[in-house]
Amino acid sequence: MADRLNLSYWLRGFSPMNMTRHFDKMLSNFPFSPQNPSHTVLRVQAISSSEPALREHEFPDPVDVEAISIVMKEEAGTDSCLQIDGFWGLWQFDKDWTLRPAPVSLFCYGPEFEGYELSDGTRENLRIEFGLESHFLVQPDLPDSTYFVQSNLKGLLQLAHTLDEALAVEKRTLWSESGENFADKFKAFLQ
Repeated sequence: MADRLNLSYWLRGFSPMNMTRHFDKMLSNFPFSPQNPSHTVLRVQAISSSEPALREHEFPDPVDVEAISIVMKEEAGTDSCLQIDGFWGLWQFDKDWTLRPAPVSLFCYGPEFEGYELSDGTRENLRIEFGLESHFLVQPDLPDSTYFVQSNLKGLLQLAHTLDEALAVEKRTLWSESGENFADKFKAFLQ
């Protein structure tokens, strides 16, 4: 089974006072898909990742980042996690390659929120979960896989570059659920 692909950010000066401002920058620069199979949802979770969501707010297409920002500023707390479940366009194979909305989740972790430590013990501030890493690895059994996967990778790398410029990045890492560095996994896959 394929791992999920994540991009984590640690930001300089991240605090309870500016966490929603940083998340706003991420959301404003994210290329949400304009037409989706379901609404974009803001989930607010308190204390720990083992707790159920306190509240959920649905937003219709197209995604209105300003409307989401207003609600999340009211909901954010030092011990909360803000999660946006939405969609972005990826090339996907189902009898043929088509550009379709793919699920994506964006997270902002309050400094006192528990349970989001990575395998190395560090605590990130922002994360994007891109879904299955198979969308970003060449699949030799599928026709023209190299071309379409390269397009998906270019989109991901362009987003990372855009976010690097918009955010006060101290550190970032692209990783798989297994804890492996995705760049290393990609290089091994190419050999």
